Amino acid sequence: MADRNYLGTGIRFPVQADAGTGRFAMASAEESVRESVYIILMTARGERWMEPGFGSNMNSYTFMDTSATMLNLMRSDLMTQILKQEPRISDVEITFDQSGQEGCLLVNVEYTISAHHTRDSLVFPFYLQAVREGTADGPVED
Repeated sequence: MADRNYLGTGIRFPVQADAGTGRFAMASAEESVRESVYIILMTARGERWMEPGFGSNMNSYTFMDTSATMLNLMRSDLMTQILKQEPRISDVEITFDQSGQEGCLLVNVEYTISAHHTRDSLVFPFYLQAVREGTADGPVED
């Protein structure tokens, strides 16, 4: 099996103190990769002024309709950004689940960790703010 140090160690997200040492809590190996993917999804492109290309355009999909075309566009965009910004992974697959809470799209990101060819995944709830007919200004009157 490949050396797990290849995956690295970084400050755990969200930032918190280690109860035992009082230092920053750290994430390593697979957890570090998972948190990196999460940070890419949560960061809007242009948000980090020293790295304006970092992040995804996920927020631009907040008001989208959930047609197959839009979901495929979102899938393609997110896959491109994740593969471009996280070199420790490959074979990214993204699926969506709309069967849960109304207005919530579960984004399932599955990927292979290149160092030791194991699969891992992250399920990310994405809340849509779709405006339905009659809800913006009250009920529709006939």
